[in-house]
Amino acid sequence: MAAAGSDHGLRRIVWKRIKDTIIADCRSSEVWKILILDPFTTKLLSSCCKMSDLMSEKITIVEDLFKSREPVLEMKAIYFMSPTAKCVEAFIADFKNKPKYKAAYVYFTDYCPDELFNNMKQHCAKYIRVCKEINMNFMPQEAQVFTCDNPGAFRSIYSPNSQDKKKTLETLSDQLVTLCATLEEYPGVRYKKDSNMENAKTLAELVDNKLARHYEMDDSGKKKGKTQAQLLIVERGFDPVSPILHELTYQAMAYDLIDVQNDTYKYKSKDGSEKQALLNEEDMLWVKLRHNHIADVTVQIPKMLKEISANKKQPDGKVTISNLAQMMKKMPAFRKQLTEKTVHLQLAEECMKHFQNNVEKLCKAEQDLAVGSDVEGMKVKDPMRTLLPVLLHPYSTHDKIRAVLLYIFSLNGTTDENLSKLIQHVKIEDQREFILNWKELGVPIITSPSFFSRKPTRRDRSQEETYNLSRWTPVIKDVMEDAVENKLDTKEWPHQSECPAAWNGSGAVSARQKNKSSTQDDRRTGSRLIIFVLGGISFSEMRCAYEVTQAVKSCEVIIGSSHILTPTSLLDDIKALSKGPMEMFTIEERSNA
Repeated sequence: MAAAGSDHGLRRIVWKRIKDTIIADCRSSEVWKILILDPFTTKLLSSCCKMSDLMSEKITIVEDLFKSREPVLEMKAIYFMSPTAKCVEAFIADFKNKPKYKAAYVYFTDYCPDELFNNMKQHCAKYIRVCKEINMNFMPQEAQVFTCDNPGAFRSIYSPNSQDKKKTLETLSDQLVTLCATLEEYPGVRYKKDSNMENAKTLAELVDNKLARHYEMDDSGKKKGKTQAQLLIVERGFDPVSPILHELTYQAMAYDLIDVQNDTYKYKSKDGSEKQALLNEEDMLWVKLRHNHIADVTVQIPKMLKEISANKKQPDGKVTISNLAQMMKKMPAFRKQLTEKTVHLQLAEECMKHFQNNVEKLCKAEQDLAVGSDVEGMKVKDPMRTLLPVLLHPYSTHDKIRAVLLYIFSLNGTTDENLSKLIQHVKIEDQREFILNWKELGVPIITSPSFFSRKPTRRDRSQEETYNLSRWTPVIKDVMEDAVENKLDTKEWPHQSECPAAWNGSGAVSARQKNKSSTQDDRRTGSRLIIFVLGGISFSEMRCAYEVTQAVKSCEVIIGSSHILTPTSLLDDIKALSKGPMEMFTIEERSNA
């Protein structure tokens, strides 16, 4: 499936919006300009444009707001920053005593509080040519994925010692409003009802009120009605299985098994030199392969390489990394194409090594526990029999913890006594928080034997083609499909605000079928489903947004969260939930050092 690459989707929308606001304002004057960014806007801009894009818009230098800078009196400066006290102070310092620049064009990512605004006016009024809020306080991660760039939100929301839960939910709601504003959507808001957890409901209320306020004060003075969009808010505990399983689709598997930091894959080339590659939507091969099963990827890459060598009349032999090095020396034009493919050959090979070493055996047990039946469709009557071989095998403690969790999730909780036995078995007496702290997410861990809660019924996917070791489907995919088909139960998914009439997915779909063209822009005229997961999303859940969009065509699914999870990062966050604020402080310091 050729997904919408960087040309489409959220990154493109964000870049277009930056061009229409910040850059359009400055185009009128011919002077070259300097652009000053804070850490958040630096990340935002680098996610959607290159330095060359800025150069072609007459921006010659990009500077860090918090670093000391040389004054350039003949230049105008564009400030693109978050509306925080720290940013505003740094801005004022640039002009207060001795101005550093000829004039300032100020753009905030979000609503600027009055006191900060007045402070700026008081000290720098005569230098400020423009001061605007452009509503863009989120990170476009991929064509259909956004984050709030806030992994710390997990702790703030779920730790029993949290001091700033309310503030965090407020901030997330502001960020969600800027996402909707950037997409020019005014969605109906719904949330997943949960008897033990209130966060989704609280966030839904906040977002809904703020959206109403935002669209009341429309620039053109007219009140905006609801658009053809729906926003669903759900908490992480709603599907604890998906982020813990070993996924075998390429992107999810790579981020789980290989240490990919900041989307950068580091590897050694054949000559032993250290190399690195960015895994993002600039790499079209990555976009093409990321949601495919590893078994397909390992077949596709060598095939593509063969095609390249066939085109160049290479003696056709086995594709190996050393042959490739030979070819690359001979033909510079193919170098870029080959480099991309070599990176993925290497990354896929590395994933397969892990798979063959131990993941393959683990996956069978994990799938049986998660799905509740084996490959033949026989119900798993005694999950302990599925789990034991994993505990007896010398897997890593981490992998055993993941299996124990899947066992507990499959039973909807276990007895205190049984849990103690499991913890001894895995030898994590001193690290039981990996398991116990899931209760903070509303996931049942310890239950009395008489308490049997009903597991939600899942969609029947028995007819879908899948690999034996990839039978599990993230619960969010059921939700996406139900929402698009307008089958979500209103008792389970209450409307925070009335939904636009057009949100009967079925009508939207059939009306579009007559006109068979399905180009991206054509699809824009359909509707949008935006899903926000409180507490992180996994790569397999991101994949579902693309799969459902692909299948439905008339509705684009966008998924987002405070941050993106890997099984390791989630388990570390879970374990840290019970730490007090002081202990956390030391961890933060370490990670920043």
